[in-house]
Amino acid sequence: MSTSAREDILRGLRRALDAAPGVVDDVAALPPARPAAAPERVDRFAERAADYRGTVTRCAGVGAIGAAIDAVLGRHGACDVLVADGLPAAWRPAGAGVRDAGAAGVGALDAADGVVTGCALAIAETGTIVLDGGALSGRRLITLVPDLHVCVVLAAQVVATTADALRLLAPAIGAGAPVTLVSGPSATSDIELSRVEGVHGPRRLEVVVVDEL
Repeated sequence: MSTSAREDILRGLRRALDAAPGVVDDVAALPPARPAAAPERVDRFAERAADYRGTVTRCAGVGAIGAAIDAVLGRHGACDVLVADGLPAAWRPAGAGVRDAGAAGVGALDAADGVVTGCALAIAETGTIVLDGGALSGRRLITLVPDLHVCVVLAAQVVATTADALRLLAPAIGAGAPVTLVSGPSATSDIELSRVEGVHGPRRLEVVVVDEL
């Protein structure tokens, strides 16, 4: 994409956001914390994420996250695993082959069996995971190169709609954070309308949904 085309797209996005009341017009008025998601929103997110061919694992609370991640990685035979640098210690998979993604380059990321991250938000309406390049999400690169992405979604991170997500993401967007919206494994049907997965990102998406904090 040329620089001029990129600037044209960004200008269009800014105009659209400016025209949407309450999205990014008053960052100071945004709530400092996200309220716990209603159970039906979490259920809706899990349903929609599965519709997009993500594999969803439900666990009852944060104390069960580590075991859930280990079980997911075990199903895929993933031993050489990278994790987002800010992943809580209790979520960290067991095993000698687990290491922080750090400044790992494309070669190391491509050779890894998978990556484990958290997220910034999740959208119930569309089954979408939102990554913002922060400590839990990790660098954008680490969630695009490995074939397997395991992502933890907490109940309190699930919002109802895309508009809700944009409002909460306003500070990150304003700061130029690399916000990425993920709805299922990477896929394209560009060639003869034949679906091919793993072209632009992970071929396998595993979502660990934590129902209670």
